[in-house]
This record gives sequence, structure tokens and C-alpha cells, in this order.
Amino acid sequence: MTTPFYNIKPQILQASEKALQQCRPYLERTEEIIEYNQQKMLRAFQHARVSESCFAASTGYGYGDRGREALDQVFAEVLDTEDALVRHHFASGTHTLTVALFGVLRPGDTMISVTGLPYDTLQGVIGINGPSSGSLKEFGIRYEQLDLLPDGTVDLKGMKTRIRPDTRMVYLQRSRGYSLRPTLTAVEIKEIASLAHRLAPDCIVMLDNCYGEFVETTAPGSLGVDLMAGSLIKNPGGGIAPTGGYIAGKQKLVEDCSYRLTTPGTGKEIGCTLGTNRELFMGAFSAPHVTGEAVKTAIFTAALYDLLGFGVTPRYDEVRGDIIQAILLKNEQNLIRFCQGVQQASPIDSFVTPEPWDMPGYDSKVIMAAGAFTLGSSIELSADAPLREPYAVWMQGSLNFHTGKLAAMLAAGNIL
Repeated sequence: MTTPFYNIKPQILQASEKALQQCRPYLERTEEIIEYNQQKMLRAFQHARVSESCFAASTGYGYGDRGREALDQVFAEVLDTEDALVRHHFASGTHTLTVALFGVLRPGDTMISVTGLPYDTLQGVIGINGPSSGSLKEFGIRYEQLDLLPDGTVDLKGMKTRIRPDTRMVYLQRSRGYSLRPTLTAVEIKEIASLAHRLAPDCIVMLDNCYGEFVETTAPGSLGVDLMAGSLIKNPGGGIAPTGGYIAGKQKLVEDCSYRLTTPGTGKEIGCTLGTNRELFMGAFSAPHVTGEAVKTAIFTAALYDLLGFGVTPRYDEVRGDIIQAILLKNEQNLIRFCQGVQQASPIDSFVTPEPWDMPGYDSKVIMAAGAFTLGSSIELSADAPLREPYAVWMQGSLNFHTGKLAAMLAAGNIL
């Protein structure tokens, strides 16, 4: 493993060769997952009869936009759900989750998160951290939380005592956010959803599916999840979608969410696409392959940094539920240098030096490296971390394994 274009220390080159040999069987397993999900996506496109006419732009109300309807059908099929709502109107993953929560919850309902504290930007939506104008709490929706066990797994015994028959929503966050707990895998999601439905037969099991799409061959809709949401500038946008999000699940629940996105009565029937359909379709079609490239990058990175003496989670040989790789870098200086090394390996803004800053929605300074074609795109190569103990960095994405691998090596050289 050599490069004529970049000056990489011999120590890093040797460790990288060894890491690649160690993780090769897991890279091959990822290729099998890519092939399965890519064929599933192709079949969904064919079932939806996607054609050139689906890419036509609509304006105004967007009545009868065939492309919009076909895209919903594609997402519903690949996620194993009854229906889907895929729109460029969603500004972020948090916005998409917010629409879903407000779409199905009503005053007096109880929502319980069984994966501990939700991601930072969702806490204001729920109303966890004091007054927050327009939060669920302000609308009389109760929030409860079941903390994770010391090993970071869901407290199944605790669920039996906390979930009541009238609990309206059991909320799961698949990915770890800024924590070191394990990501939920398909097996675990199925077990949690099954238990939740036994304890509260009429509850909604809702999944924040961000970062988890197409990482495994089993989709959440076949695991007992009633409603899920995610961002198109993460896995399902394939690095091509410029913005947007999706909600998928049971038909009635998706319909209720559509009434919150637009208006009661019109729902999915309105919302012009303004010529974005082509990019959203292209992104969806590329998503299984691009997600696999990101997973391979994460596997290699885990193997490399383990060899270099840093803690990693997950390990290169563990089952993965998302594209994120956490690396424990021991101190603030290493963390900053890692992110700056990743930035140097980016195609966009490689000359920029990331620095920590007070980012809205976070309780400490955050440093982010992201030389991306789409601002904030997490399926493209990026790394970010809050400057607080245990000084872990969360690396995710890479449109292709080759540049992702190089970024991991350059970041290591920047530290060592």
C-alpha cells in the first residue's frame, strides 16, 4: 500500500498493510451486503416503473407529481414498509424526526426513549433542557427515559416495568450520537420492538434510523418498527441528494405525518419538487453501494487505529448497525489533529484548517471536518467531536473506500 501523491510515514504504511490484511474478510462480507441491497434497490425502481418522466419538475402545489409518488414507493419497498414520505422540504434529520413526532403524538400522550438520552439537537424538540418554544413538552406530551445499562445496551428488564399498556410511543435511536454505546443492530431492534408491542399492543415503535440504512440486509420495517425517519444527506441520499429526508412506516402513521408536513386533508398530495427528483432518485439508487464504501472505510479505520494503540468502537470484526466509527484519541490535541488530517484528505476545502467552535444545539465546543460537495453531508467523508472527555472522535462516510482509507492514514500521520 503505497502512494506517489502523499507523503505517508513508513510506520503508518506498515500498520495500514497489516490492518488491511486483518479486516479483509469483513470487507468481503460488506461487499455481499452491498450486492444484496443494490439488487433490492434495483427491483424497487422497476416495481415503481421509474422513467424519464419521473424527473420532470413540478411547481406551485405540485399536484400529480408522478416522480414524487414513485420515489415514495421506492423507499417504502426498500425499507419494508407500507408507505413513505420522501421530500426535499425536510431541512435536516432533526427536522424530519420533528415532523414525525408531531405528526403522530397528541397532548396527553407519553413517549418513552428506551435508548437513553436522544441526540443533542432533538433534546430541544422534546423539551428536555428547560423551556423550548414549540417543544413537545409545551404541547402537553410527556417524555420519559429509560437509561441504558452500564454496557450500553437497552435495559429489557427495565422496559417491562416502565412501559405501560397506554404508552403511546417507544422511541429508539439506532445510532450512538455523541456517546460510546453500541449501535443497535437488526437483531436488537427486532427484540426491542417485539417486547414493546407485547407490553403496549397499541404503541408506536419509532426508530431514528439515521446512519443505519443499508448497513445490514434486513430493513426496519420487517423488524416490528412502526415508524422511522432519516436524512437524505446521510446514507439514503447516496452522496447525491442535496437535501431532504424521509419518513416511512405504516400507512396511517405516514399519512398523519404528511398532514403535519403540509396541511390536514392535503398531506402527500401537494408539495412541488422543483426539479430535485432526478438527484433524489440517483442518490437512492447509489445509496447501497455508497453506504457500503463508508462501512468499509470504518472497518479499515478501526483496524488501523487499534494497531496504533487507540481504543476503537466498534472493532473491525464486530457486527455493525451504522456507518460510524468512534476512536478514543486520549486528549484534545490528538482530537483536533485527527479532524485536521481528515480535512486535508477531502476533495473540497482541503486547504481549510478546522477549529473548535460553539455550534448551535450543542453543550460544548465542537470540531468538524467535512470537505463535502453537500454542506453537512454525513455520507461523505467527515469527522466530528465535542471537545470533552473521553476525547473520542466520530468518523463517518466516504463516497469511496480508496479516499476514506487514505484519510484514515493521513489523520494518523497528523497525530503521530
